[in-house]
Parts: sequence; structure tokens; C-alpha cells
Amino acid sequence: MLLLFLVSALAISTVASSGPNKHEDAYALIFGTVWGPDNRPVYGVKVAIRRADDKKARWHLISDHNGEFAQRVPAGKAEYIVWAESVPGRRSKPSKTKDLAVGSEVKVHIENDERADIGLHLTE
Repeated sequence: MLLLFLVSALAISTVASSGPNKHEDAYALIFGTVWGPDNRPVYGVKVAIRRADDKKARWHLISDHNGEFAQRVPAGKAEYIVWAESVPGRRSKPSKTKDLAVGSEVKVHIENDERADIGLHLTE
């Protein structure tokens, strides 16, 4: 009986110590929604993300059918810049972001392993 108890305890401690997050690196998540001029989500918008101290985008995403996009970034204190690159089926002008000038970018501040929610509002 004692042997059965020890084997059970060992199995439980092994499973607990090798949980699903043990081998994964910590990350933060930048989650956003692209909104059109009519305040509806926009599908297929190219979104770019870069660290504030980089010159070129490190991540390129496309908004899904709900207008949403998500990107894992390394956990830790950092600033990121997010912007819409193009909108399919629209004018060939670069896309704009509501209340921001053409080419403006949204800054996202990450402290640790957290989720930051943003919205990109497009205008015509």
C-alpha cells in the first residue's frame, strides 16, 4: 500500500512540474482590431509592427474576418509601433488612421508578459 502511495505521489509531482508553460518562453501579446470609417471591422488589412528602436517592421500581419490581429512579442519592457500598411479594394493612397495624420503610428508600451489591446481606425 505504501509503495502504491509513493508511486502515485511521484507521478503527480512529475506531471505538476512539467506543466504546459514550463518549456515555453514568456511572451507579451499585442492584440488589435482594424476598424473602417463606418466603425465596422475590416478584413484583409496589412498591419506592421516594429520595436520603437528599429527602423523596419519585424512582424507583418493581416487582419482576419473580424478585423483582428495578434502578435506575440518578447516579454519585458519595450515600446512597439503598429500601423496599417494597406487596405485591399480601396484607393491606392496609403491608408490613414482616424485622428492621426497619414503615416502616423500607434505606440504600444509593454512592461512584462501581458496583453495590450489596440485599435486602428481607418478613414477615407
